[in-house]
Amino acid sequence: MSKKRIVLKSVIAALLIYSCWLGWQALHFKTYRSAPAPAVSPAEPAREAEGVYHIHTRYSDGRKTADQIVRIAAEAGLDFIILTDHGKPNSASLASQGWKDGLLVLAGSELSVSRGHLVGLEFDDPSRTFSQNAELAAQEINALGGFSIIAHPYSKTRWSWGTSVPFSGIEIIDTDTLIQKNALRFLLYLPALLVQPKLTLLRLIDPPGQTLRKWEELNRRNNLVGRNRVYAYFSADAHFLYRAVFPVFHLHVLLENSLSREFEPARRQVFEGLRNGRFFNAIDAAAEAKGFNFWAESEGRISPMGTELGLAAGPVKLRVRTPFSFAHETRLVCNGQILKRSDEKEMVFEAKEAGAYRAEVYLREKSPLYATVPWILSNPIFLGTPERKDIR
Repeated sequence: MSKKRIVLKSVIAALLIYSCWLGWQALHFKTYRSAPAPAVSPAEPAREAEGVYHIHTRYSDGRKTADQIVRIAAEAGLDFIILTDHGKPNSASLASQGWKDGLLVLAGSELSVSRGHLVGLEFDDPSRTFSQNAELAAQEINALGGFSIIAHPYSKTRWSWGTSVPFSGIEIIDTDTLIQKNALRFLLYLPALLVQPKLTLLRLIDPPGQTLRKWEELNRRNNLVGRNRVYAYFSADAHFLYRAVFPVFHLHVLLENSLSREFEPARRQVFEGLRNGRFFNAIDAAAEAKGFNFWAESEGRISPMGTELGLAAGPVKLRVRTPFSFAHETRLVCNGQILKRSDEKEMVFEAKEAGAYRAEVYLREKSPLYATVPWILSNPIFLGTPERKDIR
């Protein structure tokens, strides 16, 4: 047999093995689901608003129009999306906001500033373009009633850390970065995009150790000096592959009342939840996370994620609810240290020390999502600090 025939047969055999391997994974892939559970405490909101944050359209460097993206998001069953086209700000993107096809369309702008990329949300129309200086841009956004989030801090345009930028959020995971950093893995699973796109994207998600550590550091430092709190975001950073990306990273905003069908009240509901940390992040492509909750009980009051509470009256009871029928592990974390683990649907912990407490949940079922990647990431409850009302 000639060498060429041997090589050809080897290639064909390898392709068959690869096809069987990938086909087996696609065939056995599932997104885990649980039946909705009844509310079990006064902490349960009337509902969650579930949506996708950080989306680019043709108003900047996205591949589809805003209307095309809206149709895709509506088909995905989302409650809201947040467009973040590049600009200073991007007026065309901001003008596209409203209720469309039963979907709440919100918008901000991603700014290129001196330290990296900064996303501004909920700001009033500026009379001039935002400053290119990171500190000044964040101050200008705040002065216009908005808030800002550091985008993809360790990839693409990396963020250069200062000590006084008044931002209120940091992206922990984003899809665009995962595709760029794991290009070979993406190519390996690329054929699955045609039949099981969730599988492809889930296999790209690495543990977000670097961004989690930075987030913890920022909140520890800010806790000492009384600066603003920083909340975590799972970011789509979608420029293309919208249909594949939208099921993956969701923000679940906890609402006191059902989402209004009028635009301005609904806009306030979602943005106020985000600016005050009353939301959690989830990789819903792996398992649906609706129903998770994390709250504090102190002096007969219920306090949601994002709350600041003192410890003068004694320990604060922290509760985590994970009403899921599939296997999972819940961890209570404070300042990077795991305080408690549980595989039950309820976790209770008496907190006696100051710190930023958060919950992480990990899937313990067979899944393309790596076992070391948090499936759910809550925002913190801050203990040991003076209580502060919601801030605009």
